[in-house]
Amino acid sequence: MRHRGWFWTTAIALAICSGIPRGANAAPRGPCGDALTQAIPERPAGAPGGRAFAQQLRGLSDDERESRIQQALQSGNIPGFLRRLVPVRLQLPNAGSHPTDIVFCAAPDYLAIGSDEDYLLIPMRLGTALLLATRFDLSLPTPRMVDAIYAQAAAHYAPQPLPAGDAMRSTDYYLRHNDMIGAQRSALGFQPGALSAGDKKDLVITNRLWSNLDRVAIYGWHQGNREPIQPLSTVHGWRYADYSHGVRMVSTRVFVNGVPGSLFDLLQGPHMAGALSGEGVMDNLAALIGVLSARARSALANVADVWADSSRSP
Repeated sequence: MRHRGWFWTTAIALAICSGIPRGANAAPRGPCGDALTQAIPERPAGAPGGRAFAQQLRGLSDDERESRIQQALQSGNIPGFLRRLVPVRLQLPNAGSHPTDIVFCAAPDYLAIGSDEDYLLIPMRLGTALLLATRFDLSLPTPRMVDAIYAQAAAHYAPQPLPAGDAMRSTDYYLRHNDMIGAQRSALGFQPGALSAGDKKDLVITNRLWSNLDRVAIYGWHQGNREPIQPLSTVHGWRYADYSHGVRMVSTRVFVNGVPGSLFDLLQGPHMAGALSGEGVMDNLAALIGVLSARARSALANVADVWADSSRSP
């Protein structure tokens, strides 16, 4: 568990430099303007809310459900508050000079289907998440970025695990867990748009995926001042998704001392990768994401072909 030992030292430092008060229900957006999410289509008129969409998923196979999720998100059935990214600030100490300030822009919560008033935080496969991220010119975070988001979050949820078993992958569990998070949100007075953390585990990008292309990478579900429930893991197969998984989108544009640059360039460069990744340099990210996205695209297309054949049957 390479993240143990340094997490809370890092978290305290990040919280100090974030400029975002703990417990607040809003945060200054700084450089994270609306242009960063302009590739997400407008929400279609008449698109179903989260609860109605969950009902549409009942009785579907895992592959059919995944395809419906991908189609809904790709069409823009996403709450407005998730289109307004929030800055997360890091500092990279430089010997003999001023520290380098790095800002990356993160969605305030996990990807969801529906409206601001009625939305479903939606788990999905890693490949589907990467396919959508690429289409929206966004990315998934690294585990170190997940830690930074938690440290600077204005709203901290207490994790709420459900009983383990086959039902973890069911639509009923997806909806049940969403309702539990909603109840906690209401009880604590959290508002959509506040940088939130602790409600889900994260799908993440990691160098481990190069040697585990048939797996999903998950990390997080932090518990206050303790270690996260989920250390970085690639145990589950690439088709696996359960109720506890969340997809946090971050912008591919970052700001270094106020100057815009590429998240992937930083992660692949020897000088700044360590600020954003506990694994150091991350090689060939575009190629890795391309491989995983292509497999998801093929799988989802196959499901769509089956639907088309069924609709043509007498």
